[in-house]
Amino acid sequence: MMLYTLLYLIIFIILLYKGRKSLYMLQQSLYNENNRYLKWVFKNRKDFFDLELIIVFIAAVGYFVTFDLEMIPSILLIIMIILYGIKIIFLEKDKSKEQNKIAFKITARVKRLIITFSILMLIPLIFFILNVENSNTTWLIIFIITILVYLNRIVMWIVNIINKPAEKCVFLYYKTKAQNKLKSMPNLKVIGITGSYGKTSSKNILNDILNIKYNALPTPRNLNTFYGLMITINNHLTKFEDIFIAEMGAYVKGEIKGLCKFVKPKYGILTRIGKAHLESFGSEENIQEAKFELIESLPIDGIGVLNMDDEKQVSYQLKNKCRIIWIAIDNEEADVRATDIKCSKAGTSFNIILKGDKKKYPFTTKLLGKHNVYNILASIALGLEFGITIDKLKQAVLSVKPVPHRLELKPLGKFYQIADDYNSNPVGAKSAVEVLGMMPGVKVVVTPGMIELGEDEEKINEEFGKQIASVADYVVLIGKKRTKPIYNGLVKKNFDQKRIVVYNDVREAFPFIDSLTGKQEVYALFENDLPDTYNE
Repeated sequence: MMLYTLLYLIIFIILLYKGRKSLYMLQQSLYNENNRYLKWVFKNRKDFFDLELIIVFIAAVGYFVTFDLEMIPSILLIIMIILYGIKIIFLEKDKSKEQNKIAFKITARVKRLIITFSILMLIPLIFFILNVENSNTTWLIIFIITILVYLNRIVMWIVNIINKPAEKCVFLYYKTKAQNKLKSMPNLKVIGITGSYGKTSSKNILNDILNIKYNALPTPRNLNTFYGLMITINNHLTKFEDIFIAEMGAYVKGEIKGLCKFVKPKYGILTRIGKAHLESFGSEENIQEAKFELIESLPIDGIGVLNMDDEKQVSYQLKNKCRIIWIAIDNEEADVRATDIKCSKAGTSFNIILKGDKKKYPFTTKLLGKHNVYNILASIALGLEFGITIDKLKQAVLSVKPVPHRLELKPLGKFYQIADDYNSNPVGAKSAVEVLGMMPGVKVVVTPGMIELGEDEEKINEEFGKQIASVADYVVLIGKKRTKPIYNGLVKKNFDQKRIVVYNDVREAFPFIDSLTGKQEVYALFENDLPDTYNE
């Protein structure tokens, strides 16, 4: 009995440890939204061929088939399992910590998944306790537990499916609670922000600008889903807020429309429309229609802010009679336009021209990049509608704080880091490279490339490589396979291959960049940082 108990406990501990890794990846893949978790499992299917685990699995199968219960072979099996457990729990522990770019959060949902997972594991344990004197049954149970270890990632996927009905009930409860809270605040102005790129930056900029006169509350960080909006409304929105700024993200058509039915915005900002999440949307036309769900959900007395430099916005046949304010940099017909843009490490300066007003209004911001000027234009357009004066808007724009990880310039060790490492896209990446080109000294680009761009992904990344070649002195690519198109683009532009470095982890780039520092300043653009589900 002691032998069997020890064997079961060792396997159970290994199972729990491997379960934590699976649960972490399930969380990172938004609980298998659009089958992200399953795609990660399939991508990492080679882990099913872990040699030590296969040995343990075969040994367990052998015992189950032959019922060989002699003490010596049983002890040998335990030793093999212990050795495998040592490898999993200790030898790979530090490696796992190094790769986790985003911390594992023990949320209420995670706790519910852990409970369900534990219950599943308790079922064979109960049978084990009840049948511990029956050798054949005991080995059958140990065999089943070994299979659960072997197929741990699939087990976690099953646990997620089992919990779906409960999660739906939790979702409906908090949704109703949030809706009732919004109904109790009839004077609250609700602004929706969506687009393929720049949602979070636009939201944060708008919040900083409107707060010069009003009390505005934005959804925190990148919480742009139903859950994010519900958390913000239920936990943070109070009777003291005048404005609620709701960032709205989507992976398929209909999601933004659903969010609009939920919070009922009267104002809407559409940033830019591009190929982000093309794989889940299926086509560029679907992306265009999905993003315009925000503007088409506005009431007839609502106001939408659109970008006249974006062909996909200009060409769209809007099915709504709400008022539209057009912003632009290049198109002179826009209602609010920026000209004379100049960028340096101190920030960006530009002039604002309002339609029907020949006067130029000079503005300065600490933010970098042309795309941030677009975001500021949209905020100025709504600020004017909300009765904020030009002078107050100038003051507000000057005080706008750089958005973390979105063209954020900061000294880091011996060099300056331009952090643009969140959800990179073709438009933003090009703008980031342009910003790097305006900096003095040695210029470095660190990137793993762009993702979720559908069948054009390789082509877009190769073009990105060509853009980098015209600016950078050194290039650090993260992930050899994924960055191959960027490498090809660099080579086609005759970029010195000796100045291209490839690493598997972005952390390896820092010592290399430090080694470049000397008499000249070094500016390193970190363009995109993929989650752990994309590790090679």
